[in-house]
This record gives sequence, structure tokens and C-alpha cells, in this order.
Amino acid sequence: MIRLTVDSGLHLQFYTLLKKDKKMKLNSLIAKPQLIKCQLDDEDTIKEYGEAIEWWIWDRQPLDAFLKFATSDGIESGNQIVSLLREMILDEEGKPLLQGESTLPTNVLMKVMTKMTEVLGK
Repeated sequence: MIRLTVDSGLHLQFYTLLKKDKKMKLNSLIAKPQLIKCQLDDEDTIKEYGEAIEWWIWDRQPLDAFLKFATSDGIESGNQIVSLLREMILDEEGKPLLQGESTLPTNVLMKVMTKMTEVLGK
């Protein structure tokens, strides 16, 4: 709640009154996942490919997928990450881009992984 008062010098003052016991309910954060666009638009990418590279991911990931992605280390978990990325890198309709034996150039894949970590970690 906001309260507006006028002091003796006729200055407007705003006060925000907060209830000390007011807390956000966890259920207010629950929502259906939405597709969000990610983009590689750094100077090196644009220089090499002539334009920014874009793809989509879900703004919310299943907890097991997020944990695999966030706690990866070593070759064994690297294989899991590649498998997970195949599920997470999507087109604008939410369909996986990487199918079968298709893959991305290593430099792009590393940038995509970094960007996805940034976006999902926020």
C-alpha cells in the first residue's frame, strides 16, 4: 500500500507501507513453460556467420534436466550434457533442432551451452 502525505512545506511525500508478515506464496511461481529465444550475437559469431544465431529453449526445465546440466563435469557427464542439449535446443515451435547424427560446430556448441547456462541461471 502507498500513502501520500503533504508536509508543512507543501512537499509531497510517498510512503510505502509493507506488512511485516507478507510473503510470496510458492504456488504463485508455478506456470506452464514458455519458449524463449536465445541468441548468439557476439562479434566473433557475427563475423564468422554474417549474422546472429538464434534458437529457443523452455524458460523452465525439469529439475532432473537442470541438475544434470548445472552439475556436469568430466567426460561421462559430458555425454549426458550432449544428450540433454539435444532435447533443450529447440526451434520456434518447440521441436528439437539436433536430431540423429546432426551436431553443431564445436565453437558454436560451447557458446550455446554458455548462453543457456546464463539464461536458465537467472
